[in-house]
Amino acid sequence: MGEIHLISNGKWSLHEFADVASNCITEIDYVHLREKNRTDEELETGVDHLINAGIPTSKIMINDRVSVASHKQVRGVQLAYHSLDVKTVRQHYPDLRIGRSVHSVVEAKKAEQDGADYVLYGHIFKSNSKPGLKPRGLENLKNLIEQVSIPVIAIGGITPHNANKVMECGAHGIAVMSGILESENPKKVTQHYRGGVSR
Repeated sequence: MGEIHLISNGKWSLHEFADVASNCITEIDYVHLREKNRTDEELETGVDHLINAGIPTSKIMINDRVSVASHKQVRGVQLAYHSLDVKTVRQHYPDLRIGRSVHSVVEAKKAEQDGADYVLYGHIFKSNSKPGLKPRGLENLKNLIEQVSIPVIAIGGITPHNANKVMECGAHGIAVMSGILESENPKKVTQHYRGGVSR
């Protein structure tokens, strides 16, 4: 059974995002707060919204802000290229689940060596959030998966109709943003995603 990671889009209020995430949470493994323009205090309030909406801390991941993830005692942190390095986070926050966003085999291998629990790789398919950028595609995804032993979560343009192709490459799961958040019926779409990642 593949994982589904729901990622916030940085556009909605965190209260709105919590409401949608709560409605879909039975089908979602992890909820990521990816809010580059918000303060730590705002992010902590966002975590409170998620918890109050019934989402357990064991399913909450914070992008980049390691101190927020640690202070709110959520499951983990998703590190970007500009974040603290994996090795430092592992040393100082041993209880956090650490994901690292990567764009190449070299980056994925480095993340694995430094102690990441998984890597997030993309974008796989054409994505509205990456206009004009060529997608990396399924062949590159499969190649990267074969080069590392830690789980690989795929992101970028993944729909309920192509999720199975991602899983056939050996991915551990998928990460979705607009595919769920911008749908007319997020809960129903998430159920379709669940069918796509079920093996």
